[in-house]
Amino acid sequence: MDKHTKLKPTMLILAAAILGAGGYGMYSLGRIHGPALDSSTTPEHTPNGEDATKRHIQQGIKAGDTDPLNGKTILFYQDPMVPGKKFDTPGKSPFMDMMLVPVYAGTDTDQGTVSVSPRIQQNLGIRVSEVISGVLAPKFSTVGVIAYNERSQILVQARATGYIERLHVRATLDQVKKGQSLVDLYVPDWVAAQEEYLSVRRMQGSDMEGLIDGARSRMRQAGMSDDQVRLIETSGRIHPRVTLTSPVGGVIAELSAREGMTVTQGTTLFRLNGLDTVWADAEVPESQIGSVLIGQIIEARLPAIPEVIFKGRIQAILPQVNLSTRTIKARVELANQQGALSPGMFVNITFVAESGREALLIPSEAVIRTGKRSVVMVSEADGKFHPADVETGLDNNGQTEIKHGLKLGQKVVISGQFLIDSEANLTAAGTRLGGAVAPPTTPQHHIGNARIEAIQRETLTLSHGPIASMDWGEMTMDFRVPESGVPKGIKVGDRVHFEFVMSNEGPQLISIRSIETGRKQK
Repeated sequence: MDKHTKLKPTMLILAAAILGAGGYGMYSLGRIHGPALDSSTTPEHTPNGEDATKRHIQQGIKAGDTDPLNGKTILFYQDPMVPGKKFDTPGKSPFMDMMLVPVYAGTDTDQGTVSVSPRIQQNLGIRVSEVISGVLAPKFSTVGVIAYNERSQILVQARATGYIERLHVRATLDQVKKGQSLVDLYVPDWVAAQEEYLSVRRMQGSDMEGLIDGARSRMRQAGMSDDQVRLIETSGRIHPRVTLTSPVGGVIAELSAREGMTVTQGTTLFRLNGLDTVWADAEVPESQIGSVLIGQIIEARLPAIPEVIFKGRIQAILPQVNLSTRTIKARVELANQQGALSPGMFVNITFVAESGREALLIPSEAVIRTGKRSVVMVSEADGKFHPADVETGLDNNGQTEIKHGLKLGQKVVISGQFLIDSEANLTAAGTRLGGAVAPPTTPQHHIGNARIEAIQRETLTLSHGPIASMDWGEMTMDFRVPESGVPKGIKVGDRVHFEFVMSNEGPQLISIRSIETGRKQK
């Protein structure tokens, strides 16, 4: 066996060792410099995008120019792993060991559009609904409390001084019918007036009509009604007692009479309330008062008999807001079918508009209200989504009116909006639901702790820990050395505390401001 044959196994072992070390080195480099791009990354964020950046550097192309290869305008350059930072010139990323990539006008990133794969959509439980055109008839429900209709209230008073001989009703809230007897009164003053009238009628002679009319008038002045006067005329005898009857059907809301008591002219004996109609004081939310009108039809239901619908109309909107509940009372008059409604009952009231108007409608759950604006997530073809500002109108029965911002037939996300925002990282498009965050225009100072990996003439390679002010995690990246140069005594492997300056005008401005040596990394 010659010496060449003897060397062959040794060479193979060395080659295997070199390949293994190279593989481990590539693994370590990938581990230090962060995770690889996801397969869903846009074309501009792939290695092809890095090739385009290298070509732009060679050709002197920058943001605002047109790429001669594809004819698209370059908006800016960015690191796909830190998409919130934008640069005007191509170059190496200040964050990762990779090139910046261009973002072109007319691409998904430019339009604020993001792509979510069907698998991710299924995992997030995303549901969409179409923008439709429909009749918007404001309809909402609230609660109300039944009260007496005060317009049906009647007082029964004594029309002359007398004595109560008999009460036919003895307690408040007793129900009475129209014409039912309430009380028997003995009125002594009526006896004299009636005797005078009957005496004049028995007198003989001419021109007696004047005397008779005068006697009849004195009976009326004593408090007798026309019916009682006619009773004296037809019967021809004295009636010192009178029975007062109920002028309406309802209940005794107030009872002031007792048997044996003396009453004077004008004394209130009873206060009656009719029950043919009642009021319902509906608590209308302050935000809905614009859709409530006098004369508007309402429907009321009792929890005990929900199948029965009581119809009514709004009689008045009381000009007072309840400071505790922020509601306004709408007074509704209801027909009291079979006397089922009693004061104090709670009823569920539905306000129904008599006519509506055509409007674009989407499910109310699709609208995200941030406090300053209203946003919806619009679903496009091929699993793409983008946020859209909308101007909303009335909410009705789970649907919201859209005045501006959407078109008929578009599809909006009704569940999973915030998960889309998180999964797709809308900050990269500058369109996060809360509003885009403008990049800083002045240098920002940040501090961190790091281990020195390499020292070059113009740059230091540092493996730094988390930097909270930049929302960065652990990573290895290059920084420009301080203007005064690398401090003496700093070596590879040292642990250092450093401060650096950050600006969005270009990657070359990310430089170390100060650096201090700490404990050496073991």
